[in-house]
Amino acid sequence: MEQGPNVPGEPPRVVVLRGDVPPPAMAAAERLAHVVYVRESQLAGALPGCDALFVWDFWSDAPAAAWPREGGPRWVHIASAGVDRLLFPGLVEGNTIVTNSRGVFDEPIAEYVLGLVLAFAKDLHTTVRLQDERVWRHRETERITGARALVVGTGPIGRAVARRLTAAGLHVTGAGRTARDGDPDFGLVHPPERLPAALGDADYVVLAAPLTAATRNMIDAAALARMRPSARLINVGRGPLVAEDDLVEALRAGRIAGAALDVFVDEPLAPSSPLWTMPNVIVSPHMSGDVTGWRAELVRLFTDNLDRFVRGRELRNVVDKRLGYARPDTGAARTPYAGQRR
Repeated sequence: MEQGPNVPGEPPRVVVLRGDVPPPAMAAAERLAHVVYVRESQLAGALPGCDALFVWDFWSDAPAAAWPREGGPRWVHIASAGVDRLLFPGLVEGNTIVTNSRGVFDEPIAEYVLGLVLAFAKDLHTTVRLQDERVWRHRETERITGARALVVGTGPIGRAVARRLTAAGLHVTGAGRTARDGDPDFGLVHPPERLPAALGDADYVVLAAPLTAATRNMIDAAALARMRPSARLINVGRGPLVAEDDLVEALRAGRIAGAALDVFVDEPLAPSSPLWTMPNVIVSPHMSGDVTGWRAELVRLFTDNLDRFVRGRELRNVVDKRLGYARPDTGAARTPYAGQRR
């Protein structure tokens, strides 16, 4: 890639890691910056001397392998809420600002979770299977009004889930890093040491936490043993929050009543996985937040942040690289660009 001169006032050079599906409607971003689209094999050659990296292919591990020892981008934006793939040592330890796409997926995921709760309570997945088999089998179903839900993860997605479930009549509490009472969305928020006890009170356990060292495999055999035999587990966070082998064993043994999984340790989920054929499991292909127009919304968020970057204004959704997510109280940082190339 031709680098061009680094002169004051030059538009920033932005590298986009595009993947198989390029980002749509990038014209507004291209008016603000010199934008270059690359694939994984081209990334290492494109990063030195660039000002910003837009990780559109948020599944890619290429940024870690391609990251330069010196002269890396000042700012990296990822087209996802999760940033676990970006938190490699070279990026965490450097001065590069990281922003995510927090806010794009909150309400769609909350709607999806409500749909899954209704599917379990009204046994809709069984109805569809019986219809495929042309079997007429009358059943009784459950109420959701008054059921208890524990939402693990009190960020924007978890809060949106809590509001939807509360509106539908469930009693919702949360689990997060810090204990709180009187929270506007959860009422009660349990700290990590209270999570085992809180699991035993819930009819639905919803995982919406970021993937960090503290949350990896947080739902393991011991946690599943704490849950009610009638409880359902819903994971819309990250696959490695759950020890999948332990979950399969718990489902087979009837230790919990069911699971709805939108994320997995390895994606796509292998055809050989027993989760595909378990009657009390709903499998979806990491799509809970992907509604019509979601790609364009991701580009709009990036373009707004690019405009802020060019003007030297505070960026939205700045990630605390040590914690692994964007906190509301540390969600902005002033960029050093302000029209000046280094």
